[in-house]
Amino acid sequence: MDIMALIDRIEELVDNGRAVPLTGSKMVDPEKVYEIIDEIRAQFPDELKQARWIVKERQEMLEEAEKEANRILEEARDRAQAIASEQEIVKLAEQQAAAIMDDARTKEREIRLGAEDYADEMLANLEVNLGKLLTAVQRGRDRLQGKVGGPGGQRQ
Repeated sequence: MDIMALIDRIEELVDNGRAVPLTGSKMVDPEKVYEIIDEIRAQFPDELKQARWIVKERQEMLEEAEKEANRILEEARDRAQAIASEQEIVKLAEQQAAAIMDDARTKEREIRLGAEDYADEMLANLEVNLGKLLTAVQRGRDRLQGKVGGPGGQRQ
C-alpha cells in the first residue's frame, strides 16, 4: 500500500471516529493510528532510497561521460603524434582532434543535462508527494488534536 493510501486510512479513522458530545472532538483509537503511522515509516525510506539512487545514477553518468571524453582526447592526441611527420597531416589531425573534442563535449553536455533533467523530475515528483504527505499528516494531527472539528472541517 502506498503512503497516500495509508494517509487516506488515517483520515478515514478520524472521519469515522465517534463524536464527543458537546465538543467538536472525535474519539479515535490511537493504536490504529499508530499502526498506520508505522506502515508509513516502513515505506517512506524507499522513496528516499530512490532519490539517492537517482543522484548516484546521475553522478555515474557524468563520470562515464568524463571518462569517454578523456578517452577520446587521449585517442586524438595519440593519432596526432602518430602522423605528426608531415605538416599537412599534422594540421588534419589537429582538426580531427578538435572535432572529436567538440563532439565529446557536446555528448557529455547532452548526457549531463539529460541526467540532471531526469534527477530533477524525479526529485520534483518526490517533493510533490512529500508535500501531499506532510499536508495530510498535518491535517490528521490537527483533527486528532481537536483543531478541526464539526461538519465541513471548520476551524474552531
